[in-house]
Amino acid sequence: MSNVSQQERTVRRQHTSLPAVAASSLAGTAVEWYDFFLYGTAAALVFNKLFFPSADPFVGTMLALGTFAAGFVARPLGAIVLGHLGDRHGRKSTLVASLLLMGIATALIAFIPPYASIGVAAPLILLLLRLVQGFALGGEWGGAVLLVSEYNDDSTKRAFWASWPNVGPPLGNLMAAGVLAVLSAVMPPADFLTWGWRIAFGLSALLVIIGLILRLYVQETPLFLASQAKADAEHAKQARLPLAELFRGNWKEILIAAGARMGENAGFYIYSLFLITYVTEILKLDRQTGLTAVMTGQGVAVVTIPLLAVFADRIGRKPIMIAASAATVIWGFAFFALLDTRQPVMITLAAVGGLLIFAAYSSVIGAFFSELFPTKVRYSGTSVAYNIASLIAGSLSPIIALALYQAFGSGQAIALYLVLMGAISIVSVSFAKETKDLKLSDLDAKTAQRALR
Repeated sequence: MSNVSQQERTVRRQHTSLPAVAASSLAGTAVEWYDFFLYGTAAALVFNKLFFPSADPFVGTMLALGTFAAGFVARPLGAIVLGHLGDRHGRKSTLVASLLLMGIATALIAFIPPYASIGVAAPLILLLLRLVQGFALGGEWGGAVLLVSEYNDDSTKRAFWASWPNVGPPLGNLMAAGVLAVLSAVMPPADFLTWGWRIAFGLSALLVIIGLILRLYVQETPLFLASQAKADAEHAKQARLPLAELFRGNWKEILIAAGARMGENAGFYIYSLFLITYVTEILKLDRQTGLTAVMTGQGVAVVTIPLLAVFADRIGRKPIMIAASAATVIWGFAFFALLDTRQPVMITLAAVGGLLIFAAYSSVIGAFFSELFPTKVRYSGTSVAYNIASLIAGSLSPIIALALYQAFGSGQAIALYLVLMGAISIVSVSFAKETKDLKLSDLDAKTAQRALR
């Protein structure tokens, strides 16, 4: 019996139920995104006052959002390093490491003294821990998606199963906004600003333990083990730098994947994070109004992502990606018109509409990315492309939105920015092939044949 079949049989005897693998992957991404979004929400509500005091509220908010963006700067580095480890040593061990890094950094934020106590050291420590968060998150999404995608070579339900890790971002954001909303509702504003917000960051330690237990439960993916075993059987030299091989053989796929995410990523941070800034700092409404709107929208996204993924398995990846990108082009104008009514119901409707568009993207993007890259560079490919888009679109979108509002005094200028991001996604997706019927093992075989030519 071959080494490949023996390893695959060993793995299949241990925790190979796809629902169990999907649950493990979802739990890890939800915890990591809880940590990441908790920072973003706190940046809009707390950090601008506690760590970046300024006579001008806009300046303090801009600086706080700047440290939020710094986490995105570290994400491509995390994608490179953790993607390399994931392609060389396996998906599971790399995901465990990323979860530990994120949890430790987030828990430590709870103990940073304010600017009034230690001066400039406070924002510098905050920035350092934010960079660690970004580094950890850089390798999370790609590995979590592959943990599900590579467990079964059957393409008929890959979008559905690969969509569950994508429930992690809205679920993590929902948890972060929910914890902060409860804390801010049950305690006086002064207490919340002084120490109440720290409870939310301290809770990260408990969530990380839960996530680690679930993540340690599952085994390495059969497709990765088969790829390793095949290389060993053929005495093939494993690539020392999967990243170099990735850019040499799959640079077009990187551009397609990164471009396809522009509308999704820019829109998501405007519909969730910037909405809170807009409601509290520009419209001067109660912060609970913004938090409630975002929580409602995230809840809708959590439910609709796997439902829409069922359609992605039936009609294909490209139709849903293009439809979501077209909606991004249109919705920005309605989004700010609804916010400007200053009515809580309309503000909630704005968030729900925007996050439904995000749900459409998220229902398919896991399968779409997985089907672009061969196994030996798939972790690096998905992580690098995902985080290039996050750096260009996600990190800058709240800052660009705030700057556009200051320059033009209207949310409609921000809507034009969303038009640009959606258009980039439409063009990028149009260059991709439809892959809904693709087996990942067939993709590996095609890549091997191409290498022999």
